[in-house]
Amino acid sequence: MQARDERFDGWFFTAVLTTGIYCRPSCPATPPKPENMRFFPSAAAAQQAGFRACKRCRPGAVPGSPQWNERADLVARAMRLIADGLVDREGVPGLATRLGYSVRQLERQLMAELGAGPLALARAQRAQTARLLIETTTLPMTDLAYAAGFASVRAFNETVREVFALSPSELRVRAQTRAKAGDEPGAPGRTAGSQTAGSQTAGSQTAGSQTAGTIVVRLPFRRPLCPDNLFGHLAATAVPGIEEWRDGAYRRTLRLPHGHAVATLRPAPEHVECRLALSDLRDLTTAINRCRWLLDLDADPVAIDALLGADEALAPLVAKSPGRRVPRTTDPAELAIRAVLGQQVSTAAARRLAARLVTAHGEPVEDADGALTHLFPTVSALAELDPETLAMPRSRRATVLALVAALAAGELELDVGGDWERARAQLAAVPGVGPWTGELVAMRALGDPDAFVATDLGVRRAASELGLPSTPAALTTRATPWRPWRAYAVQYLWATSDHPINQLPAD
Repeated sequence: MQARDERFDGWFFTAVLTTGIYCRPSCPATPPKPENMRFFPSAAAAQQAGFRACKRCRPGAVPGSPQWNERADLVARAMRLIADGLVDREGVPGLATRLGYSVRQLERQLMAELGAGPLALARAQRAQTARLLIETTTLPMTDLAYAAGFASVRAFNETVREVFALSPSELRVRAQTRAKAGDEPGAPGRTAGSQTAGSQTAGSQTAGSQTAGTIVVRLPFRRPLCPDNLFGHLAATAVPGIEEWRDGAYRRTLRLPHGHAVATLRPAPEHVECRLALSDLRDLTTAINRCRWLLDLDADPVAIDALLGADEALAPLVAKSPGRRVPRTTDPAELAIRAVLGQQVSTAAARRLAARLVTAHGEPVEDADGALTHLFPTVSALAELDPETLAMPRSRRATVLALVAALAAGELELDVGGDWERARAQLAAVPGVGPWTGELVAMRALGDPDAFVATDLGVRRAASELGLPSTPAALTTRATPWRPWRAYAVQYLWATSDHPINQLPAD
């Protein structure tokens, strides 16, 4: 905090007793006296203690704590689901049921580690969504309150006043004044710490009590970030109809709790520009979270590269392109199905197979800005497909059907709050799903930072070129010092080839 080190934004929050505000560690304001400071592990804990958010550093607009990506325990799983909006949709009992714990056990563990329970954590998230909508749209406050996830306008007004010490209308006026003065967060001339925050509107509309529109936000990340493999992988494996690369941006359709969206993600030096065309603004928080998850923006690249760069084999790769992320997914079930479709075939063949499924069974959508046409099919829709329409070997066809059946029956749990090891065991029980598919799903769908596809041909070739063992067993043993970041080591190994997944597409 004394060094205003922005790498720690999101890890913890500082509060000042004399002013009653809480800040991110990199806040550009003059540091307070140590005796007047208190530290909190979450924004929700600071709010519960009576502190309001700093207007200067905007502590809610920072990358999330990387702990929730790294860890697989109850608290981390709960935080991933809360970020995805589960408490707003199903309440605390729904969250506890999903995690397999009682409400009391869940609240006790969250309070012990984060200083706030699930309701307070979800409330803090709603407050940040409300601020985003207030400052970036012209929505009437009544519609905006429900879009942000509040049950009533009164709760919306009270929360905004408590957290930001301003009424919703005052927040909007203040944002408009700053925009006219050219002092928007992220504008040139502001400190590096404040450049991670900010958003702007691209127009919105209201139809009765149902909201819909397009919003542009800046997604902050911890630097460095190497966009080549991240966007290159997503573009090279894009399935026509649901994904595309257009005008320097990766675009895809999203299936969300209240509707759907089209996300347009464009890399920039200080942030990722995220344009969301939403059919229902209540899905804004979930959509933003899933885009962050897709791009692995809450990772801690400094810690990851420090460990991997200490290995003599990986050191040159890390030094050449630091900050590689793991390209993930916005829909774990979709990724699992696509992984099976891609078994023992080229990237182009896997795209064609998936595109046929999308055209035949996906839900049509409109895209005024590109060529996206469908949402990826639901598991229930795929459960009814005719196996004879799958143009693939009979054994892989059987694997696809078995995977879809397991997902439809609830025998396979794939979501951001799932247990990584249990999911691996459930995947292994599906006929035709081997170690490569299981680890790929764990890495890209479940977000396990230590997933390691030792049987992958590209990984084995890279290992051989680097003088590392190339057999899966020996390579797994050699990769032990890379733990718990072996999924990131895979990205560096893949980067040794000239495959399109490693190249940022040309505009």
